Amino acid sequence: MKLLSVAVPCYNSQDYMEHCVRTLLSGGADMEILIVDDGSKDQTAAIADRLAAEHPDVIRAIHQENAGHGGAVMTGIKHASGTYFKVVDSDDWLDEEALQTVLAKLREFAQMDQPVDLVVSNYIYDKVGTRRKRAIRYRRAFEANKILSWDEVGHFRKWENLLMHAMIYRTAILHESGLELPKHTFYVDNLYCTVPLPFVRTLYYIDVDLYHYYIGREGQSVQQDTMIRRIDQQIRVNKLMLDNVDLEHIDNLKKRETILHYHDMITAVTSIHLILGGTEEHLEKKRELWAYIRQNHPWEYRRLRYSMLGRVTNLPGRTGRRLNKAAYRIANRLFSFN
Repeated sequence: MKLLSVAVPCYNSQDYMEHCVRTLLSGGADMEILIVDDGSKDQTAAIADRLAAEHPDVIRAIHQENAGHGGAVMTGIKHASGTYFKVVDSDDWLDEEALQTVLAKLREFAQMDQPVDLVVSNYIYDKVGTRRKRAIRYRRAFEANKILSWDEVGHFRKWENLLMHAMIYRTAILHESGLELPKHTFYVDNLYCTVPLPFVRTLYYIDVDLYHYYIGREGQSVQQDTMIRRIDQQIRVNKLMLDNVDLEHIDNLKKRETILHYHDMITAVTSIHLILGGTEEHLEKKRELWAYIRQNHPWEYRRLRYSMLGRVTNLPGRTGRRLNKAAYRIANRLFSFN
């Protein structure tokens, strides 16, 4: 059995995927690299096959009809043989020195009777055109280098969430959770980050900058115009997040707070992009989203609607919407999130 399986979903990734995979190869024989060619039309499949032939003990090339990012991640989970599992998008990469630090700790966990369920590390917003790259670190939420229960987890800042880039799940947790990511849908990483969390019992934080999250490629899913164009998919994922986690009945307070914090942030992101869309149709979809939450998740609605983010993104009238747009621009300049 391998130590760490890494799924690399690829769709028309010929220009950057090899750089991603080369950084993963630095992990050596402990790694299982699953390149999932998601029905690419360029040279992605050929590159994947070549890399697999060059490194047959580490790399597997898997080809499938196009199923979208979620479908590719699910294929990676299905084929993973590693004790632990991580997703690295094909335009991102891992820091090689940090990877060695993480693997050394995973080796320790793999020998335990009860291996740690979730390992967290830092990630870097590697935004095109910016000299100072912003790192997301979790020093306030987690004590480093200690196996933690949820009761020992601290608080996340408003801009902090356990994004996919920070997370390494024990593979069995993903299976136990029954995680199913919808095909042909963007933004499913929000489901990947939250649906398995109720099944996580222990956590461990390694304070190294492992993941480089590349921002700035044309047509990238997190670009503002792209998110507005795909807002129906964002709404779908937002609803599925709430539908798939019975937050009210999670007994552990810290676990519940962590997931609620994530739901709060994503619902605010959906709401602000509907405001940025600016048409009456967009505003009606925003009203429908909040009505859906109120009707189907009344316990969570009260907490989301009257949180700071819920109040801000529901400021009334044109003045409220102008304030939202201005706040969004300021936040984006500060945090470079798209």
